[in-house]
Amino acid sequence: MLEPAQAPNWAYKTQRKGIGNYRVAVSGVSAHAGVDPEKGHSATLELARQLLKIAELSNLKRGITLNAGVIGGGTKSNVIAAEAWAEIDLRIPTVRDGERIDRKLRALKAVDKACAVTVTGGINRPPMERSAGTVRLYRQAKKLAAGLGFSLDEAATGGGSDGNFTAPFAPTLDGMGAVGIGAHAVHEQIEIAHIAPRTELLARMVASC
Repeated sequence: MLEPAQAPNWAYKTQRKGIGNYRVAVSGVSAHAGVDPEKGHSATLELARQLLKIAELSNLKRGITLNAGVIGGGTKSNVIAAEAWAEIDLRIPTVRDGERIDRKLRALKAVDKACAVTVTGGINRPPMERSAGTVRLYRQAKKLAAGLGFSLDEAATGGGSDGNFTAPFAPTLDGMGAVGIGAHAVHEQIEIAHIAPRTELLARMVASC
């Protein structure tokens, strides 16, 4: 099953970000929020402090992003929370970036010493880096596309695919599939006019390798 081309110019993909999924869990000390708040150590407050630290690890210029997409914790509004957690999505352009951010996440320490921070998870898809071998494949495809009467661009994307797993071991060209719109949406669709030329390009690429 081929990954779709990259909109808006239906490019082949020569680079993909790596993906990590982490869970940051904080344990604190519960207490009655009205009767004896001084005896409590809030896990939700400590989690908020940790999320600010995590946000500082993002670097949009370098293409590194960390997103606390799901968070939870506590039991009732009048109880200082003993537990809190967040699920973190990490996107990194290079293996080295992934290793560095992974170390920083695992080194997180609680500001409130009565709380404890535990980080689990890790990188589950390595980056598909733009290697010299992949560039050679793209240039070959571009030449073949020109012979079929259309231009072919290359693109990088933040999403992952099985290409992330093959790229560290062999030149990998991705996004050689259908042209369309609405990926993963209810209106996802393929543009029929592009099926024949894209299939012909794929066949010529296979034959030339």
